[in-house]
Amino acid sequence: MKVTEKLVTKDHSELVSAILADQVNRHQQLLLTWDCPDVEMAGMVEQFIRHFDIPVACVEKRVEFSLPLLSLKELIAWVKERWNKDQELISSLDQIYHRHQITWRAGRFTFDLTAHPVISGILNVTPDSFYDGGKFQSHSAMASQIDKMVAAGANVIEFGGPTTKPGGFKEVDPEEEIARIRPAVQLLRENYPQVAIAVDTYKLPVMAAAIKAGVDIINDVQAFNSKQKLILMAKANVGMVTMHSSRTHDYDNLTVAMQKFFEHNLGTIAAAGIDLERVILDQGIGYAKVADGYQDYTMMRNIDQLNYLQRPIMVAISRKGFGQKLFNLAKEDRLGVTLIAETAMYLRGGRVLRVHDVEETSQLVKMIDTIENSYWFRSTNSQSPRQ
Repeated sequence: MKVTEKLVTKDHSELVSAILADQVNRHQQLLLTWDCPDVEMAGMVEQFIRHFDIPVACVEKRVEFSLPLLSLKELIAWVKERWNKDQELISSLDQIYHRHQITWRAGRFTFDLTAHPVISGILNVTPDSFYDGGKFQSHSAMASQIDKMVAAGANVIEFGGPTTKPGGFKEVDPEEEIARIRPAVQLLRENYPQVAIAVDTYKLPVMAAAIKAGVDIINDVQAFNSKQKLILMAKANVGMVTMHSSRTHDYDNLTVAMQKFFEHNLGTIAAAGIDLERVILDQGIGYAKVADGYQDYTMMRNIDQLNYLQRPIMVAISRKGFGQKLFNLAKEDRLGVTLIAETAMYLRGGRVLRVHDVEETSQLVKMIDTIENSYWFRSTNSQSPRQ
């Protein structure tokens, strides 16, 4: 037996074709066909597939179905349990998985975002960050917070030397910014080599110093907007977080404008000789012309409109001003609304979560993943073979 992928064609009406393309590109659905040796086996396969609560049709010796991409690994695990001797079947599914696998190559690390999300803890070493400014400037406070984040499950810890908060901020010269982040980078690298190191900066000299110090990821709120930055990135192997910003302008159609922005931005990065597997996207929530305006909520909803770009998308909304705007919450009281909004974005395809609260976010991810990948097979007492 084997499973093949069905491509969206123009065999249907334009509307039906558009709906199918939307399911594939935005909702990350796979249209699959399972070829069986006879009608009896096809009936057995159909009953097996129905356990995944997905659309399925049996046509003679073929079983056609639509499966969420993020459930493919679960399907493969169950197939390996039921048909462990059918190497052709297993190989065909593995090939489909690898064809759709989204990876992020970042310095010393390669993250498989299709299999597991990434949790990136925020540690600002600046006195004026909007949430944690001044808390972690001393060596002991810095070390303690790093310990806490690693224990809670952070895959990445990102250090920020300046702030770019809404409402204006004081510029920090590159030398001061480097001096702020260097001790934190050294602490993490020496004590937790299993955790990736990120630096949040838009300044070329800071990027160069960070790369020299051994960081794995550069997060640029200006989307690597200069030739010099791209030359530096092309010579390095760090992961890149490229961000959309609209603080200076407004849009008629936000979704179309963001799609065009990232298509152009990714094209520019690729033209500089940089492998796009190193790049992930940040919509720039909180960086609209009107701070904490309704554009932010649109971005939370339309994050899946960027899935077609086949790059991981960062959810970067931790404790931001929408909690104050909607509920009049102080920054210390915004954890609940942050987790709710992060859940909505995570379910729409945001696979990198940049957060202040690592422990609670780890719980969010585990809970949602457990729900989304729970399928009932009575014969094995419902226990997933991957657990």
